[in-house]
Amino acid sequence: KHNSDLVIKECPNIATEEQYELLKKYLNTRHPDGGMTSMTFDEYRSMVECSPINSCLMEYRLPQQNNDNSTQGKLVGITLTDFTDDGLSMVYSFYEVSEEYKKRSIGTYVILDHIARALLQDMDYVYLGYWVKDSPKMAYKINFHPLEILDGDGWSLLHK
Repeated sequence: KHNSDLVIKECPNIATEEQYELLKKYLNTRHPDGGMTSMTFDEYRSMVECSPINSCLMEYRLPQQNNDNSTQGKLVGITLTDFTDDGLSMVYSFYEVSEEYKKRSIGTYVILDHIARALLQDMDYVYLGYWVKDSPKMAYKINFHPLEILDGDGWSLLHK
């Protein structure tokens, strides 16, 4: 309910300064000790635009605040999404992390939105990417079920 006002748009995977600024804010707040915090715009552009497979950016915006059709609402979330034969792969997502947006749980919302999109496209999977068991920053992934893991024996269901 907190995000029912968001305007969601599937965009070509073309990097913009607006996206990059949101990424930098996200990284500096959520992952200040991570290797991506020094990412330049050109490196961001390469991550977004140089994919050998079918990809897009999903933009999540607040509604437009005026009647001027030349402007868009504030950008509050982005996902770089790959399309596979059987699902959507969320390559990377980032979102507004300031206190005023905390109640929205935008990170969870974009995952739920991808699940809904996969269902509408008759796809079986939404791939959240690698999960490292003891990494607190990846712990959110265990909240989405069914959860499968790939190990030396192949794919198997992970039980909490």
